[in-house]
Amino acid sequence: MSFKINTNVDALNAYNALAKVNAQASKAQLRLASQKRINSVSDDTSGYRVGKELEAKVAVMTAAQGNIGAAKNVLSTAETALSNINDLVIQIKGKVADANDPTKNLSALASDINALGDEISSIFTNTKFNDTALLSGSSVPASSNFIFKTGEAETTTINFGTLSTLSLASISSGGATSATIAALNIDSIQTSVQDALGKIGNYTQRLSVKEDYLTSAITNATSSISRLFDADMAMEQLNSTKGQIGGQVATSMLSQLNSAPQNILSLFR
Repeated sequence: MSFKINTNVDALNAYNALAKVNAQASKAQLRLASQKRINSVSDDTSGYRVGKELEAKVAVMTAAQGNIGAAKNVLSTAETALSNINDLVIQIKGKVADANDPTKNLSALASDINALGDEISSIFTNTKFNDTALLSGSSVPASSNFIFKTGEAETTTINFGTLSTLSLASISSGGATSATIAALNIDSIQTSVQDALGKIGNYTQRLSVKEDYLTSAITNATSSISRLFDADMAMEQLNSTKGQIGGQVATSMLSQLNSAPQNILSLFR
């Protein structure tokens, strides 16, 4: 123990030790309070940067998941409409077959076909998603494509056919008559509708695969972010307790070392 009183080096060393112990305890307590291992860039500069980059990727992938959901809703809306049209076309083909039976009332059959054709026309015109026409072409993008961002750096283009070019004149608005009904051929309409339904099924399958991948990627990225940013609460509690006990001991030692030079007074008795 030094007997110098002008500069109490031992007490200064004890003070520095106390400051370090208090700093460690404070860091552990802050991590417990925030539940975060990194509370400032200085805690882990590289980890902070990597974690924030991962957070940005997760945000993009989460948005892409929402886009996939919207794309599926568009396809589902179009699928329902086209399935109904396909059913109506089948009914019309049945009416055309009936027209080749001389015992049937051709005028009544023609009226039935025109009614079914008008309904098909209405479905084409009024099938919309968020005010965007899906089948009529009036509000569809010029290329008839719907482009969705479905990944971090990926887009998916959906095009299930240019159905607005189909002509319904022969089966709607009085186009079908008793004189023309027997010769009606709507195979091209049915083929276009069925082709569109097939494309919709394929797009839905592809989007489901992308959705599964994004779910897995988001989970893995979130796990990495947690590893970088989240505090180990049990370990930080141990560090906090250790710091508190260490601080009490260091304070006691500082007090003793700070008063140690008083021993020099015994030389003057």
